[in-house]
Amino acid sequence: MQVQLERNRYRPEEYLDLERKAEYKSEYINGFIFAMAGASKEHNQITLNIASEIHHQLKGRPCFVYSNDMRVRIVETGMYAYPDIVATCSSPKFEDSYVDTLLNPMLIIEVLSDSTEAYDRGQKFAHYRRLASLTDYVLVAQDRACVEHYVRRSEQWILTEVSGLEGTIQFESISCVLLLAEIYDKVELPQDKKACLVWPNSVADR
Repeated sequence: MQVQLERNRYRPEEYLDLERKAEYKSEYINGFIFAMAGASKEHNQITLNIASEIHHQLKGRPCFVYSNDMRVRIVETGMYAYPDIVATCSSPKFEDSYVDTLLNPMLIIEVLSDSTEAYDRGQKFAHYRRLASLTDYVLVAQDRACVEHYVRRSEQWILTEVSGLEGTIQFESISCVLLLAEIYDKVELPQDKKACLVWPNSVADR
């Protein structure tokens, strides 16, 4: 969940100055600063699992993966955001000498929660789509084994849904493959929530 800190509008340089001194993370949209809420144990475990596996597969290659604290700027819209995971296999470009704001991500992954799901699917993805470098956008459920993978093909975004712990997801842009069993390692999923679509047991459950 995001909480608007003040109704005052800030210039980007004012936001960055405040953000680099702050004890908590905030995103910046249209001149306004929004504090970010803390994450659940499951959210943190999934993020760690994914980042660790991608990092392992990128060893020895001119690729980089960052999690949680790497800020991304969408130059076209002026937004500053903190994806859960971001990766690139091109030379990383940063906004300034602080090297804490990435400009050219190729892969962005967000782990969904009840408070952020609508935002991650809607407005945030709309901003991310303006990144010319971005080829993959991934939404990972934390309450069921379900991953939604959007891939840019020319000017279209194509969705592939991967469901169940036996599933795999491939990121051609960075030449990595993840097993959903690895993504959800050490995450307790209810027996009836190990796939994207959960069918009701009876009409009364609908």
